[in-house]
This record gives sequence, structure tokens and C-alpha cells, in this order.
Amino acid sequence: MNNIVKQKEPLVTHIYTADPSAHVFDGKIYIYPSHDLDQVQISNDNGDQYNMEDYHILSLDDTNSPCIDHGEALHLKDIPWASKQLWAPDAVYKNGTYYLFFPARDKDEIFRIGVATSSNPAGPFKAEENYIPGSFSIDPAVLMDDDNRSYVYFGGLWGGQLEKWQTGTFKADAEGPAVTAPALGPRVAELNEDMLTFKESPEEISIVDEDGNPLLAGDEDRRYFEGPWVHKYNGNYYLSYSTGSTHYIVYAMSKNPKGPYTFKGKILDPVIGWTTHHSIVQFQDKWYLFYHDSSLSGGSDNKRCVKFTELKYNEDGTIQKIEL
Repeated sequence: MNNIVKQKEPLVTHIYTADPSAHVFDGKIYIYPSHDLDQVQISNDNGDQYNMEDYHILSLDDTNSPCIDHGEALHLKDIPWASKQLWAPDAVYKNGTYYLFFPARDKDEIFRIGVATSSNPAGPFKAEENYIPGSFSIDPAVLMDDDNRSYVYFGGLWGGQLEKWQTGTFKADAEGPAVTAPALGPRVAELNEDMLTFKESPEEISIVDEDGNPLLAGDEDRRYFEGPWVHKYNGNYYLSYSTGSTHYIVYAMSKNPKGPYTFKGKILDPVIGWTTHHSIVQFQDKWYLFYHDSSLSGGSDNKRCVKFTELKYNEDGTIQKIEL
């Protein structure tokens, strides 16, 4: 049975969790969150308060069952190239292997995307020696398409360093576009069959309004900030993401996994806490939104908790805005 409509209590309360990427493997829901440490940190636009150093994988037998914490699946000290900040991860199954995609700062404090592998969806995972060549920024999310091609979506502003890569190389002092210029979009790259390398150079995704005009950088209610997630429903691709400074989860639609994507509307209003980060998954005959807020810690920016609620579509394929 999976008749829960809303889930307003944290999935787990013994640790702080955030940035949930949910998938169905072996008939269960596995959630790949980041793990907020129970520490007091100074908050800033660089994200220094999010100083996470390991991953715990969660699972649900169904939407009514207790959530299981499978323990530490990967730690910073076991990632040769990384220096700090294991932020929002994602996972995918292919070639008989589970692949965990994750961001971290390298030894030069530049965010890169790494991969770790396991024979078990709950881990433990073993990190590759190096990050994905050509990777940068944060928030990797992988789509396994119906034709067995795999795409990784990524990118985040401010602490996620996406502004620093506008020329194709890292520029530490680069700023974002003017408010009247097109907003920066997330990046997408098809993965090779080995799931460890890009098949091509990452491309910027264009997000446009209903008239085909790019969303502008000053349009903070709609423009991309971080946390991309792409899922497919009835032949349409849905790119959902966080607007960051205005704290919405919004979405856009396309017939192509690489876009352009046409903006459609809001999925979720602001939650308790500064960040908002989500995933969308089908389990049995229903769809669910996994997200986080800071209710467990009373609003602490860097001590969040994962929750979920049901997501529904309209007949025309648009998503109904969720009211918690």
C-alpha cells in the first residue's frame, strides 16, 4: 500500500539530511541525501556553512514503512581528489553497478563532480581516483532515458561556482550576467557507457518563457539557481530546480532531454530554511516529491531534514502546485 498523500515529518531524526535524490531500485525507494553535520557554522553566500563530509543512504520499503539509515556509504577521507564539502549527490543503476555522482571541492577549492561505485544500492561506495574530466560546479542529477542513454545535469550559482565557468575555464573573479541579460542555465552532458566520463563537452540548457524568450538573470522568481532534476512523464521531459534567492521549486518542460525547456510554473513554495532542493520519483502508481526543510533544527540554515509528499499532474501534463 502507498496511500500517503503528504509526509510532513522528517524521514529520519537521528541525523540531519538534505538534498534528497530518490530512486526506485529492487522495488524499494532509495534516497541519496547529503548529510548535514550537527555543527554551528557561519552562513555566507559561498556556502561555507554546508561543510558536509560523508553520505548516508536511506531507504523505504514503501511509503508507509519506517525509513532505514544504511550508515556511512562514502567519506571524504576516502576520495583521493577531494578536499571538502560533499554536497548534493545522485545515483543511477547501469551495467550491473550502482553509480553515486557527487560534488566536492578539489585540492584547489574548485568544485568538481566525482563518481563512486557499488554492487549494492545502499553502498558502501568506492570513489574513483579522479573526478570526471571536464566536470565543474555542483548538484549532479542523472537521467537514464528510455533508450538507455544517460545524461548528467548539474550546476549551481554563488557557492556552486557556475558563474565562474562562463568562458569555459574557471575565472575566480567572474560575476554573473547583468539582470537584463539571459540567466545562466544548468549544464547537461551525455555520459559514456562506462558512466565515468562525459561523452561530450557539457552544454548550457536554455530555459525560455512561453514566447520563446530566455528567462533573464533578474527574474529571480523563475530563473535557474541550483538543484536541477530531470524526469520523464508521458513523453515529456521535466526540468525542475530551485530559484535560490526566492526559495521556490519550479519547473519547465521539453520534448528533448537537452532542451530548450519552456517554463511552466511553481511546484513548491518556500520552506523553513534558506535552501530548497528536491527530486521527483514514481513509486508504483503514484509520483512523489522529495524535498528538505530546516524544521527539525528549528530553522538552522545548515541543519536540514528530508521529507516527501505526493505530486500530481493535470490532464495536459502540467504539474499541480503542492500545498503543504
